[in-house]
Amino acid sequence: MAQFTFEGRRLAYTEFGGGPAAVSEAGGRTRGSRRASAADRPLILLHGLLLSQEMHRPLAEALAARGNHVITLDLLGHGQSDRPADMASYSMGSYAREVVALMDHLGVEQAAVMGTSLGANVALEVASASPERLRGLVIEMPVLDNGLLGSALAFTPLLVALTFGEPAMKLVARAARAVPRAILPHFGNVVLDTIRQEPGPGGALMQGLFFGRIAPHRDERRTFQTPVLILGHHRDPVHPFSDAGALAKEMPNARLIEANSLMELRVQPERLTNEISSFLAEIWKEPAPTRTNSRPRRAPAKSRRSG
Repeated sequence: MAQFTFEGRRLAYTEFGGGPAAVSEAGGRTRGSRRASAADRPLILLHGLLLSQEMHRPLAEALAARGNHVITLDLLGHGQSDRPADMASYSMGSYAREVVALMDHLGVEQAAVMGTSLGANVALEVASASPERLRGLVIEMPVLDNGLLGSALAFTPLLVALTFGEPAMKLVARAARAVPRAILPHFGNVVLDTIRQEPGPGGALMQGLFFGRIAPHRDERRTFQTPVLILGHHRDPVHPFSDAGALAKEMPNARLIEANSLMELRVQPERLTNEISSFLAEIWKEPAPTRTNSRPRRAPAKSRRSG
């Protein structure tokens, strides 16, 4: 897993595929691989709340095998990235800047960005703040107007537990870390990794996000010109299909696909993976939009890689 430093914080990421660069047996690019270019068809994958980039590893490997250069990122407070215990460190806007900083670190002029749940909202923030850096968006399970009540009901008890029940949650985390990774399937470890982490930073992260802007306003979303593929499903109060449908109507270059369930892309991924792959092929066939500044902006902080 590689890393870079942005605004004094360490962020972890992994690369998959990407043209002729050396690739490891697990699918990740090896240390010292060449800098990315548009010819790699770069795609940045963003995880859900309190999860990690590991949730997208199977999808990253599948899309890399289809000719894309896929990069998974642990947003601040998640996975192997730094986890400050200050709620002011977390916001959708700062997460969008982390995505652009990753592009700058890799020398990527433009990329497609796909996000799930929290990652979907971060991707929309990138479209708001830096649309010239986007080739396209894949939005899975956005949390917008119709999902706010469901999100509050679902996550408030967890926020209370992480914040006011930190001593008890530390014991739970210790017990979870005692469970051997080898006995669990991939997605079992993805979920359990959330519990294995120290609870304090998780509580700070949730407070920072809940008291800030969740997503660009619908009036702003109507102005987005970036091509977008939207994935939604029914029977989910946190990610209602009505939010996915409304977003597809708001964004002028959007296409909506209905997933069979929350887990289709995880347990029966072929159909949706093919849809995503076809969308990526389409957006990279189109000529790049004109930019006023032809060079990617550089991250202001020192960058570094590790194996």
